[in-house]
Amino acid sequence: MSDWDWNSRKAGGQGGGKMSTEDMLEGENDRMTLGLAAKVSTLKSIAKDMENEANDQNVYLDGMHDDFSSSEGLLSGTVKRLDGMFSSGRGNRKLMCYMILGLVIFFVFAYLLLSRVTGH
Repeated sequence: MSDWDWNSRKAGGQGGGKMSTEDMLEGENDRMTLGLAAKVSTLKSIAKDMENEANDQNVYLDGMHDDFSSSEGLLSGTVKRLDGMFSSGRGNRKLMCYMILGLVIFFVFAYLLLSRVTGH
């Protein structure tokens, strides 16, 4: 082997080693880029799921607000009627006592029935 062949191989060896290191770093960068892209894709998917869940919860809460509003209207009407019954004469008071007595009997009966069913 001549000196020229030895020097060119030596130079090529160093150049090849340098290119090999650059190729290795390039490959590692590509691998890390792909890993980062996968993580970004996963985060994007999670964020989209969170947005969908938040929208579903908002729809649910709006429905509950409407239900509570209708219940509030029903209860305020009932309270007005009861107030009217209390403020009127003796005949309504007698009816109110019967209603209260009937409710007490109903709740006692329901309590006894539930306590026998559950075995407590």
